[in-house]
Amino acid sequence: MIKRLVSICLPLSVLSILTMSWLVSTALAIDLDYERENRWAEQVLPSILVGDPVWIEQANGHKFLAIYTEADNPRGAIIVGHGRGWNPDWELYSVLRMKLADQGYNTLAIQLPVLGSGAKVGDYIPTYEDAGERYELAARFLQEKGFEDIAIVSHSLGATMANEYLIKADETPIKAWVFISIINGLQEMFRIKIPVMDVYGTKDWVITQVGGYERKKQIMKVPGSRQVVLQDAPHFFEGKEDELTMVIVEFLDSVFHGDGQSAENSAQ
Repeated sequence: MIKRLVSICLPLSVLSILTMSWLVSTALAIDLDYERENRWAEQVLPSILVGDPVWIEQANGHKFLAIYTEADNPRGAIIVGHGRGWNPDWELYSVLRMKLADQGYNTLAIQLPVLGSGAKVGDYIPTYEDAGERYELAARFLQEKGFEDIAIVSHSLGATMANEYLIKADETPIKAWVFISIINGLQEMFRIKIPVMDVYGTKDWVITQVGGYERKKQIMKVPGSRQVVLQDAPHFFEGKEDELTMVIVEFLDSVFHGDGQSAENSAQ
């Protein structure tokens, strides 16, 4: 009984410290599922008909798969980031990496961290630092290819991971960011000084749609930013890939080359 009373009466500051210690220890205990990454790679590699697989090494020695797709006379380069638990050549991401290359942008679709198949969105929070390193290494890869105009095009949880990378990076070669159907909201937009585009659909997940108004208020404070809502588009943009590609290209052309519409848009 005495021990129980003591624990209840601990000062709030002490409880906060204990709670944070528990969160940190829990985060450190979560292992990335490299075996699942390898299985994805084994499935993806034989099916790549357009683009070239490359392996990028992290500081811990782990190498992750990326698919580099070149355009004729490229006007810039794009890092494509997938959603929770997927791979760089899965459906939407395969379409985007190839269609964006067809429209004049080299693409590097990267494998982001994955956990077990039963992992929920919140379980991925401890992986954000690893994801940030992958975005940074991808950007360096494109810089080494000679590109100065580099953008991130990221979807769903991959967009949330890109958000964390951009607000925590002291410096980054990224000059524009497209976030598609972002979940968990937009964090600390005031730290992001590059033009951004928020894209989602009228049939998107509720978690994405309900935050649209607040996200719009935040991003419109950054010159060159915009929000685009695609009519009848679901979360994975099935049947809307061409429209999605074109709004991305129009935005990046406006940022990198001064082309296209610079005002906010709502594509109906």
